[in-house]
Amino acid sequence: MAPRVAAGSVGVAARDVRHLPRRPRATVALGGGGARGYAHIGVLEVLEERGYEIVGIAGCSMGALVGGLYAAGDLAAYSEWVRGLTHRDVLRLFDLSPRAPGAIRAEKIFARVNDILGDVRIEDLPVRFTAVATDLMTGEERWFREGPVTAAIRASVALPGFITPVVLGGRLLADGGLTNPLPLAATTNGADLTVAVAVAGRRRPAAAPVVRSRAGARAEDVFEALPAGLRMREVMGLSLEAARTAVIRSALATHPPDVLVTVPRSACRTLDFHKAGEMTGLGRRLAVEALDRYEDDCSLPGRRSGGGGHGRPERDELLAPS
Repeated sequence: MAPRVAAGSVGVAARDVRHLPRRPRATVALGGGGARGYAHIGVLEVLEERGYEIVGIAGCSMGALVGGLYAAGDLAAYSEWVRGLTHRDVLRLFDLSPRAPGAIRAEKIFARVNDILGDVRIEDLPVRFTAVATDLMTGEERWFREGPVTAAIRASVALPGFITPVVLGGRLLADGGLTNPLPLAATTNGADLTVAVAVAGRRRPAAAPVVRSRAGARAEDVFEALPAGLRMREVMGLSLEAARTAVIRSALATHPPDVLVTVPRSACRTLDFHKAGEMTGLGRRLAVEALDRYEDDCSLPGRRSGGGGHGRPERDELLAPS
């Protein structure tokens, strides 16, 4: 699919949503992050419980999976299934294939997703949905706004090195988080607020240290010992997270949401898919905190913004540059 450009500004002026004559409408941008993306389930649950009508979802990677299931009305069935999975169950579902383009074929997982979703198409969903994938040959992001939901999800979740990429329309497609880890630009207009859930945050140090070395020291004497047990896969993962965090900062600056929910990187490991219940609970707690701040802020005199001023959240410290 060729990338689509969303018309107008993503963000909607903040207002006291509790006094609207109808259910306040929300659009949601859901990021990637592996198993931490299960927090999206909790965020969506809280939004519904607090009376918000979710009218649009854009997601990449796990955000595309959770968002697509929600838009189709099938998230509850999927959530019930994954919350019952043990660590051993997950290992069996991974369908490991070390010699394949991705170490995890995950065919059993996607077979279950196909069973839940069936052959529903994006353009027929009751909630507007956009899945973001990456064209590995051109380095461009691709937006899915039509076609089978399962195909869009499968393309968006293919994390390089982990899950095998797919070829669709002659394009080699993989994880949308490579180019757009928080797809705020892909959210639709016409809502009362925009909610973003970023799951690639990292704690910043108190101050950026300045690296100094002794005068005349040899190069081999300057460096310190590597962390114990550091492996190549961990280095690759940390590198990917660093790049994602930089892109997320840019997305937040360009399309500031009304509500920002940040799931810290330390919440769990990327492949801890047996922790769905724990991550869902974390998402619920973080969503309650973020919405409380937003609604309290909007109810204060002089805090209604006409163009993205006072009503916007401060960038979470997990995403602020160090």
